[in-house]
Amino acid sequence: MTPHNHAQPGDYAEAILLPGDPLRAKWIAETFFEDAREVNSVRNCLGFTGTYKGKPVSVQATGMGQPSTAIYVHELINIYGVKTLVRVGTCGGLNAKVKVRDVVIGASASTDSTIVKDGFGAYNFAPAADYSLLRAADDAAHAKGKTVHVGGILSSDIFYHPSGLETYSRLIAHGVLGVEMEAATLYTLAARFGARALAICTMTDCLITGEEIDAAARQSSLTDMIEIALEVAIGSNG
Repeated sequence: MTPHNHAQPGDYAEAILLPGDPLRAKWIAETFFEDAREVNSVRNCLGFTGTYKGKPVSVQATGMGQPSTAIYVHELINIYGVKTLVRVGTCGGLNAKVKVRDVVIGASASTDSTIVKDGFGAYNFAPAADYSLLRAADDAAHAKGKTVHVGGILSSDIFYHPSGLETYSRLIAHGVLGVEMEAATLYTLAARFGARALAICTMTDCLITGEEIDAAARQSSLTDMIEIALEVAIGSNG
């Protein structure tokens, strides 16, 4: 047990989904898991374990942003023995070819976070996804007929930038697909502690075109993303 998590040893499966939103974690458990049970409710960052297609899997909310994500990822790997971590979230689009409801798989994650930048001295560490998970997610998305984009994303610590879209201009020029707030730290800690990680996001609002997803489309799009992530998670269990 930790100050952030009252789960007992063995309460989490080796593969876990990581939404930011606690209510999304609850929705995932209630919608997709069999025999779901709550294993953590500290600070209302809810965690659940159950089975999907007969295989054990967990979900744990991380809260928003890289500092909060870092706490849960560190503890899940080092205290609870989680080996495969799949972020399931939303992102803003930074490329006009990425349409709302499309799935974005982060092959790499640029960042402005000191959690990554301050840990490597003179070097610029490049946080990247586990390739086997990335390939499995790409295959699962295509099997479902989902439009999927694989490439670089941005994990930013700042949601409201004073300079707006101009803030991202250099990243846009280098092909970055979308912006979210967690993946770079997830990838860095997974690499540090010998775990596997992947970020899968649904693009819900395009910062280039202004297109946004409506409430009904959001729910069905998230369902597609969660099903892809679960296939990846249970596949990692063998």
